[in-house]
Amino acid sequence: MSSLTAVSPAVRRARIGVALLFLTNGALFANILPRYPEIKASLGLDAATYGLAIAAFPAGAIVAGLGAAVLIRRFGSAKVAVAGTILTSLGLLGAGLAPSVIFLVLGLLIGGAADAITDVAQNAHSLRVQRGYGRSIINSFHAIWSIGAVLGGSMSAAAIALALPLGIHLTISAIVFCAVSLVALRMCLPGRDDVVEEEAIAGGSEIGGALRLGISGKTVAVMGALVLIAIAGAVVEDAGMSWATLYLGADLGAPAAIATTGYIALVGAQFIGRIIGDGMVDRFGQRAVARLGGILVAVGMGLALAFPSVPGTIAGFAVAGFGSATLIPAAMQVADSLPGLRHGAGLTIVSWLLRLGFLLSPPLVGFIADNAGLRAGLLIVPIAGVVAIVFAGVLEARRRP
Repeated sequence: MSSLTAVSPAVRRARIGVALLFLTNGALFANILPRYPEIKASLGLDAATYGLAIAAFPAGAIVAGLGAAVLIRRFGSAKVAVAGTILTSLGLLGAGLAPSVIFLVLGLLIGGAADAITDVAQNAHSLRVQRGYGRSIINSFHAIWSIGAVLGGSMSAAAIALALPLGIHLTISAIVFCAVSLVALRMCLPGRDDVVEEEAIAGGSEIGGALRLGISGKTVAVMGALVLIAIAGAVVEDAGMSWATLYLGADLGAPAAIATTGYIALVGAQFIGRIIGDGMVDRFGQRAVARLGGILVAVGMGLALAFPSVPGTIAGFAVAGFGSATLIPAAMQVADSLPGLRHGAGLTIVSWLLRLGFLLSPPLVGFIADNAGLRAGLLIVPIAGVVAIVFAGVLEARRRP
């Protein structure tokens, strides 16, 4: 109770500011996702080309992610997060207005690179705020991100229902959320970040430093399993982001406004899973929760694909989102405490490599879709659930009192 009373008004205010940054980060990308099929149709892309094109967003993130620490050290995490938000909105707007696939890829590359920098910076600032609270609050920020994703997806669904042109829709989104991020900047903590916080969340040098320590083979094996668990969570998220609207609309014949609800259902259920996830982990342990989540992903989406229907598929995406809610946070938490690694090195490595799931999943699903149909391509989701089940043994079991 004393830690609660000791929190200063500035830190409480900064918590609201960081929450707004996470909300904005989730909402910006979610505004363009349901309109991907419209962009695909307007540019005349086949499934494989479409998958490669939208992989530009995570590709930009992988390229830029490790460079965020330099910017944070020089300008401070709050300013970098807001600048990244503005660049993300402009990149996504450019992608939405792209007259050819080359400009689509360029816009998504810029948006993805800026999004990765924003992601690192807002997490770095959330650690500053968490220090002021003296207890864990970072999971609540990630739940707010899910709320932002639902908000952005709902905005996109409304724009589609109102037949709002894509350029106008994304311009409105950019103006609104850039304004929110500027308000958040005034609420965040002033000054630059502590070196410890920068290195723990963002320092690219941590990977090189970790390798120089000569970590054990067991640690390397556990790290590999944790990366696979995190990628499994990323694959489930990407299936909702990149393919849910297209599958529901093109393959199952759902109206455009209804087709967007697949992604909304996934992130909405994921939000619920993250809200109750801490309590479930405390009671049953990360291992049991991850295995149950993997079962939900595999069975829920497997049944939706085996017996295709619009309501069943929407429910399948929701169950998969709920099941995947704790996978990435659990992998990050265990990685951060692995023996033989500098503090923060494991977290940095997992955070960076899990983006491979977002990078490789779209072209893989697109290739399968062109040869066997999108329904077959989406089998990658239940497979991801199986991966989580198989490798969950490296996570923490229930802690005895």
